Formats: sequence, structure tokens, C-alpha cells
Amino acid sequence: MLPTLESEEHKALRSAVAALGTRHGRTYDRAELWSEAAGLGYLGVNLPEEYGGGGGGIAELSIVLEELGAAGCPLLMLIVSPAICGTVIARFGTDTQKQQWLPGIAEGTRTMAFGITEPDAGSNSHRITTTARRDGADYLLTGRKVFISGVDIADATLIVGRTADARTGTLKPCLFIVPRDTPGFARRPIDMEIQSAEKQFELTLDNVRLPADALVGDEDAGLLQLFAGLNPERIMTAAFAIGMGRHAVAKAVEYARDRTVWKTPIGAHQAIAHPLAQAHIDLELARLMMQKAAFLYDSGDDAAAGEAANMAKYAAGEACVKAVDQAVHTLGGNGLTREFGLGSLITAARVSRIAPVSREMILNYVSHQTLGLPKSY
Repeated sequence: MLPTLESEEHKALRSAVAALGTRHGRTYDRAELWSEAAGLGYLGVNLPEEYGGGGGGIAELSIVLEELGAAGCPLLMLIVSPAICGTVIARFGTDTQKQQWLPGIAEGTRTMAFGITEPDAGSNSHRITTTARRDGADYLLTGRKVFISGVDIADATLIVGRTADARTGTLKPCLFIVPRDTPGFARRPIDMEIQSAEKQFELTLDNVRLPADALVGDEDAGLLQLFAGLNPERIMTAAFAIGMGRHAVAKAVEYARDRTVWKTPIGAHQAIAHPLAQAHIDLELARLMMQKAAFLYDSGDDAAAGEAANMAKYAAGEACVKAVDQAVHTLGGNGLTREFGLGSLITAARVSRIAPVSREMILNYVSHQTLGLPKSY
């Protein structure tokens, strides 16, 4: 049964991570925060205990990301390294792959990026053209990826490619671990308008030779393995957005309590107070859906988790954008100054609507998969 209230353990985790985030604040150093969070066991809280993790799930990891975001210091790579890559390897990796990667991911000494997006595929994962073909005992991987986060700080990238089905000849998805310095594996930074501690890259794979043990799981279970990573990605993106929205609302509430233009603080006026209250309500509702999605995923109900994860990501993205917009509006001109740190969130908040899947594609999913309406794409 889905719990309606957080457990005492979750409350304690939330409080402890909030304290860590508050110590670092908006001017945090990513590497320092990553290292301290690792030392406290937060990076691997979702990974199996036998590999140095905390033995929890995405529910616990989403708390970590949300609270760091609420303190103004979100770690984007939490979505990628432990949530996507760590989860996929823990569920489908070989014993050797688990031993090689999970302890390092949990303790923060190893990081893994995730490469799925391609220039011409967009949201259509069925159009992925990165292909792997057999060459003796090895695979040769060729293709391109774009908007891949943190490749420069990652020890390897979990690449989504496609292999040919020996029986039908059709292409099916598969996952490969590609170490950073593998010959033929090149990266180019993308010049982004948005400022973030984690950079974005375009990847080129030119006949990258990989041993057979670079394949994660089974060639025939590609879609199952892929969505084992994509559902946590959506849940964690929701946590990222909720944390950002909470941070913005908190800044606006603090300002509205103190800022006096006429005889009373501006927060006493309903034109200021009500939109902030609505933003808070929307964020709380999005969190409930995120918690439901995390519970379903951690319970092993992948089908139900997929629906809930998409809904959580949609709700959180919408709530985040509205919260940031209202926070900036509350501060007026001050909302665009570096002193208050809200202006940069205007563009950052839009990411939660766009990535890793657009809100329109989520609406397509819900209308088709949940409501049973005809498919439009």
C-alpha cells in the first residue's frame, strides 16, 4: 500500500540532507559538495548494500536531490550516475560490472554519464541510429549523441545503441559501457546559454571497439533495461524541479515578509500572497505524485511506475516554472539581480519542461497509454 506520510527514516534523511545543502548554499562548489555527499552515504543511498550502497531506492535518492535543490545546490549528476546508470547496472549488470562500477558510484570516486539523445531522433527513441555490430568477439559501436551531461567528469558513459536481431534483422536497443578514453570515442562541448556546473556535450562514436563484456544485460532485453533507467530519470527530474521550485518560493516568501513599500510588508497583500500559496500547493501536489512513482518503482511495478513517473515529471516541471516565475515577479527588479540568485532559474526551470522528455510527449503518453485514445504519432 502506498504510504501517505513519510516514514521517520525518510524525515531524518530529508533533515540531514537539508542541513548539508544549507551549509553549501547557492554558491556551492560542485566537486566539494559531491565529495561530502558521498562521504555521508547520500550518493549511493539507492544502491545495494553489498556494493557499498545504502540499500534504499529511488524514493531515498529523490529526497537527497530535492533537498539539495531546495537549498540552492542541486547535483544534476545524481540523476545520471546513481539513478540511471547505477540502477541499470544493479538490476541487469554482470557480477563483474557491479563490482567494477557500483562501489565507486556509491562512494563518489567513479561517475558515469548516460547517452541516449541523438541529433535526428529527438524524443523518438525508435529512430536511434547509433548501432553496434559484431566483429569477432567484440562490438563496433558507431553513432552520435547530443546533450549528454557531465561527460568530462565521467569515467564512462552508458550508451544506448541498437543491435540487429539475428532472426529478423530488425534493430533493437542495447546498452554499452564506454570508458572515457576508449579510442574512437570523442566529445565536443555544446555552447549553452544556460549556466550550470555540469556541461553538455556532443559525442561521436567512430567504430568504437568494445569487448563483449561492455554489454549490459541481455541483447534481447533491451527495452526492459532501457526503461529501468528512464523511469528513475523522470522521477529524479521531478525531484530536481521540485527542489528548484521550493528554493524559489522560499526566497520570495522571505522577501515578501520583509519588503515594505507602504505601511505593511508586501506579503500581506493577496496579489502577492495568493500566487505564492498556489505555487506552494502545486509543488506539494507534484511531490505526492513523485513519491507515488518512486514507491511503485521501488516496489518493482515497472508498468505503473512508468505512468506515474511521467505524470510526476510533468507536474513538477509545470509547478517549477510557475514557482520561479512568481518568485521573480515578487522581487520585481531584485529578482533579476545576482544578489538574490533567482534570475538564472528562469532558464533553468524551463529545462524541467523540456528534458529528458518534453511535456507534449508526456501528454501523448498519458492520452494514448492511460486514456486509450488513438495514437497521434
